[in-house]
Amino acid sequence: MDAKVEQTLEAALKNWKSMAGSENDEAESTADEFEASFYKFIDAVREWVYGLDQRPQTLEELAELPLIKHILDLLPEPLHLNFETEAELILEHKSRIDEDKYD
Repeated sequence: MDAKVEQTLEAALKNWKSMAGSENDEAESTADEFEASFYKFIDAVREWVYGLDQRPQTLEELAELPLIKHILDLLPEPLHLNFETEAELILEHKSRIDEDKYD
């Protein structure tokens, strides 16, 4: 696995678990931490995809890559749709504006 993708994925998963186990007082801050780490992970995936010699053209092609299969195996089910949405934007060469990431 690409080291940067792996590192950022691990951070996002750690923050996901923290968010899931947080109490009301800390819920907002753990949610913010997760969200920030998730988008750092997405940025790492974007860099990885853009660095491929043969870039996938469709979401289906992307999903067939071993790294992406591994990511989907590790991501909790509730995050699959978020990941797929971001993957589509990567394939379209679009990035979210920072303020759009959190809405």
